[in-house]
Amino acid sequence: MLEGVNQAVIDWADGFGLMGLAVVSATEAALQPVPPDLLVLPMSLDADGPLELLLIFVVATLSSVLGSLGGYAIGAYGGRPALDSLARSTTAVKLEALTAKYGDAGVFIAAISPIPYKVMAWTAGAGKMNLRLFIAAGLVGRSIRFGLEIIILGFWGDEFLNLLKSPWFWLFAGVTSLLIFVPLISWWSGLGSEGEYTE
Repeated sequence: MLEGVNQAVIDWADGFGLMGLAVVSATEAALQPVPPDLLVLPMSLDADGPLELLLIFVVATLSSVLGSLGGYAIGAYGGRPALDSLARSTTAVKLEALTAKYGDAGVFIAAISPIPYKVMAWTAGAGKMNLRLFIAAGLVGRSIRFGLEIIILGFWGDEFLNLLKSPWFWLFAGVTSLLIFVPLISWWSGLGSEGEYTE
């Protein structure tokens, strides 16, 4: 069902170009589940030049951070009850531990990684995190995340797609993923289990 929702939202947003990207980026950072990457990637491949790539980057980054302010407000005004009703309890506990232990760096980690950015925004709002630090960390994290996608596909899209056809690429990617993600998964699993966060 989620795949159907994703496709419906992407099909709708694709017809509005950058405006559709802005809407998806902003609402994803506050509430809805469809990631803006599903628009950023094909738009970067189809871009006509550096100026269009820059526009995609600016729109995706700024609208995502602006949308996260809505998520922050949900957490700030709804408090822990809103967080409990919107997020899985295990994810909320881990993100609370992340912000308690790393502060604004925790927001940066969520902004650049697959960790749900909107849940991070809810958590930061519920914990009354400094708003300027929250925005700054989000800007840096989202800039890196979208910037890397846009640069790779916008400037080396054909080469990258051809690289995906090579079995050596997948072997290298598999080994690298194991080296990176096994420690990360262990670290993520341990968050919230050692009393890093307390009410």
